[in-house]
Amino acid sequence: MSNAKKFVVSHAPFWHNGDSITARSYHTMIAAIPALLFGISTYGVPAARVIALSIACAMLWELGMNYINRQEPTIANASSAVIGLLFGMLLPATAPWWIVVIGTFLAIIVGREIFGGMGGNPFNPVLTAIAIVMLSWPDMLDYYGALVNYNPGFSMIYPLEAVKFQGVEAVSGISIVNLLIGKQAGGIGTPCGIALFIGGAYLIYNGVIRWEISISFIVGLLITAHLFNAADPAKYACPGFHLLTGYTLIGAFFLATEDATSPVNFIPMLIYGAGAGFLTVLIRNIGAYVDGVVFAVLLMNLANPLIDRLRPKPLGKVLENA
Repeated sequence: MSNAKKFVVSHAPFWHNGDSITARSYHTMIAAIPALLFGISTYGVPAARVIALSIACAMLWELGMNYINRQEPTIANASSAVIGLLFGMLLPATAPWWIVVIGTFLAIIVGREIFGGMGGNPFNPVLTAIAIVMLSWPDMLDYYGALVNYNPGFSMIYPLEAVKFQGVEAVSGISIVNLLIGKQAGGIGTPCGIALFIGGAYLIYNGVIRWEISISFIVGLLITAHLFNAADPAKYACPGFHLLTGYTLIGAFFLATEDATSPVNFIPMLIYGAGAGFLTVLIRNIGAYVDGVVFAVLLMNLANPLIDRLRPKPLGKVLENA
C-alpha cells in the first residue's frame, strides 16, 4: 500500500480576506453621509423624515420575511438599511409616507427576497423599486413640482426636466460649478456632485466597489454626451451637465456597482459600465424619460450574465499525446 498522502480539496471559498456584509454595508452608509447631510440641510426636516422612514420600513420588511421563512433575523448585517437609505435618497423630500412604504416593500420583497434573498437578485433592488414607482406614479418623481408645492418660495429648478422640455437655453444660467455644489432640485441625496464624488472615492479606496464600473460608466456617459452635443449644441446639453445632474453620480458609485448584479471580471466590468453610461444619455436625449440612469442600469443588469462570460483566452496551447 502506498504511503503517499492524498491531496485533499475542499469546496469554495478557499480563502477569506476578512470582508463581511456588515462591514460593506456600514462603509456604504458612511460614504452616503456627505450627500445625505447636504440633502437634509437643503430640504430640512421633511428630508430627514423620508430617510428615517425608508430605512425603518426596509428593515421591517426584511424582518417580516425572516419570520415568515422561519429564519434567524438578518437585519444586523445592515443590507436592508442600505437599500432603504439609497431608496430614500432618490426620492424628493416631500414624498408621502405611503410611497416610502410601498417603495421599500418593492425593493426588499419584490426586488430581493422573492429571488432567494441577498445575492440572488438579478436586478438592483433599489432601482427595481424606483422604476416601478416611476412607471406607476410619475408625479411622485416630479422634483421641482413637489418641492414648489411644499415651499412656494423654492427657486432651484430640476435641470434635466428643463432641458428635456424647454431646451438647453433653459439652463444657460446654471454653471457647472453650481451643479457641482448642489444648486439644483433633485432627490434628497442626488443634487450635490462634490458630496457624491467624496462618497465614491471613499468606497473605491476601501475596496467596497471596483473602480472599473464607476469610471467606465462616467467615461461612457461623457463620450456619448459629447457626441450628441457636438451634433447639435442648441438641443443637447454638454457632457459636464449630464455628469452632474439627475442620478448620474449616485448611479455610478452606489447603484451600478451592486455586487449581485454587476460583473466580476475586468473587461466585462468596463463593458457593463460604459454600456450603462451610453444608455443613460441615449434615454435622456431621445427617450421618453427625463433621467435614463434607472432603466440604463436595469438593462445592463439584465445583460450582466452574458457580459460576464466575456473573458480573455488563456495563454498556452494544447499538446497532443505522443
